[in-house]
Amino acid sequence: MGFFRKLLIGQVSPIVIPKISPIRKRILNIISIWNNDHQSDNGIEKIFRLFLSITQLLFPGIYIKTFANKVNPVYKDLAMDFYILIKVTFPFLILYNHWQKHQILIYILVYLLMETVLYIPTLIFASDLFSRPRSYKRSMLLLFFNYLEIIIAFGVLYTLGNNMNKPFEHWFDPIYFSVVSSNSIGFGDYYPITTYGKVLVTLQAMFFLSFVVLFLNFFTTKVKSKGYFEEDKLD
Repeated sequence: MGFFRKLLIGQVSPIVIPKISPIRKRILNIISIWNNDHQSDNGIEKIFRLFLSITQLLFPGIYIKTFANKVNPVYKDLAMDFYILIKVTFPFLILYNHWQKHQILIYILVYLLMETVLYIPTLIFASDLFSRPRSYKRSMLLLFFNYLEIIIAFGVLYTLGNNMNKPFEHWFDPIYFSVVSSNSIGFGDYYPITTYGKVLVTLQAMFFLSFVVLFLNFFTTKVKSKGYFEEDKLD
């Protein structure tokens, strides 16, 4: 047990008990944005920041973090790591086992995908909603898993119906096409022929353009804006 604790948790900071819960913190974020307590934004910028902060309360991530924090604050990061790994594994299992006909699984997939899709612009345009991370390298690693999740999830969406010029012959083919589409390579072996397929490719290309150019630049340059709760070193 001590081996796994040291492997998964590592060195524990002596300050691990946050003053407020993650959910309460998000609610205070929303109030702060509304009152312009920390930013002078207005108009479309303020509306967008309010939208991003509110969406944090619509998905499981914040509640998993809160529950883990109540059990033991040390496990908060570990719980989120496992949650992100589950989100990566879920679409992979759908493709590998050909579960696309189970609509409930597709609904869950889209729901979890929306959480990631909205979380990334939140980190870009509303980074002051979050406290400074314990490790920027960990943030970059989790970003890579977010990338994998979206790649594989879009691969599942491409298999829903006859949207391509030819059927995918192997479960890995839609993942391959998703990678090619997200990087705007386009070898021509697969391409969309329906409006649904073209919309998916367009959305994925546009999203990954901002993902790579803006989000990676945000972390590699380590742009740090003062958080609303800067005294809480861990989030």
